[in-house]
Amino acid sequence: MTTTFYKYQGTGNDFIIIDNRQNKVDKNNTKRIKEFCDRRFGIGADGFILLENDEISDFKMVYFNADGNESSMCGNGGRCITAFAKFLGIIDNETAFNAIDGIHHAKIKDDIVHLQMRKVEDVELHPNHVFLNTGSPHHVEVVRNLKDYDVKQNGAKIRYGEPYYTPGSNVNFVEQITNNTFSVRTYERGVEDETLSCGTGVTAVALAMYSKKLANENQLTLKTPGGDLKVSFQSNANGYDDIWLIGPAKQVFKGELVW
Repeated sequence: MTTTFYKYQGTGNDFIIIDNRQNKVDKNNTKRIKEFCDRRFGIGADGFILLENDEISDFKMVYFNADGNESSMCGNGGRCITAFAKFLGIIDNETAFNAIDGIHHAKIKDDIVHLQMRKVEDVELHPNHVFLNTGSPHHVEVVRNLKDYDVKQNGAKIRYGEPYYTPGSNVNFVEQITNNTFSVRTYERGVEDETLSCGTGVTAVALAMYSKKLANENQLTLKTPGGDLKVSFQSNANGYDDIWLIGPAKQVFKGELVW
């Protein structure tokens, strides 16, 4: 069987996306999904996304990590599938879609995708790091000389270590540039390596930096190796809501998958 796929990237975080409204893709074939995501023996991607019909929203997003396993929410993937839905003519410039962590609203303005993220109530402030869940679990740690930091080695150590173990946590290393601008590099579980950008990761960083009083505005700029993203939010007595992940999402090519 052959299936048309599209490749999208959002600040360098890249995804294989398939229109699966006819339910032709075998979602249990995790081995094949992993092979498709392999950068030497497959297409190459940080994740694999299916767009499916949904009874309560415009469409459903089903997300798999590069290791072939269905995973938690992916922010950049959510922005990319929004752009894909517009390309297919399913939506115009606004949408509500269903993901593993519930309904997300999104809008497209001048080719920039604004994705509303889930509310965050629990932000754990520790002496050397912050932990929170922005749709996926994230460890956030401020470091010096981020440009030369060994993200893969140190990220893997934290991702598999205490207290995360299995299923583990994504790990973000951060360096402050100005009051409300931060550089971010992320080790992603499921990819088991550094990615050029992570949407739920920069969202976690923005909320963590505000919680640590290192930022004083409710819209922050996050500079990743793949490009700049913005995160806006509202702080309240119960945590954070009205959280938006903002940045580009681009289709880069299409092709045929052979199952």
